[in-house]
Amino acid sequence: MTDAGKHGQLPDSVDTLCVLLLEDNALDGVTWVHSYVIPTRTKTFCIYDGPTPESIRKAARRTGLPVDSITEVSVLDPYFYRA
Repeated sequence: MTDAGKHGQLPDSVDTLCVLLLEDNALDGVTWVHSYVIPTRTKTFCIYDGPTPESIRKAARRTGLPVDSITEVSVLDPYFYRA
């Protein structure tokens, strides 16, 4: 079962859905960076950038996406340290 959420109907394409999510997230200063999906497609791990954990939760509530937990992380980029 799929819930169309506040947009009233499901978009015709994944591209359209992504644009709608990006626009909704931007209302709270949240950016969806990317997501990882396990092989069984039963769990995802999503990377978001936002001003606060609460802003990410608020954006998720508005778009109807679940948030089980939020963990703040820092980027460790090995190419930054190359001479």
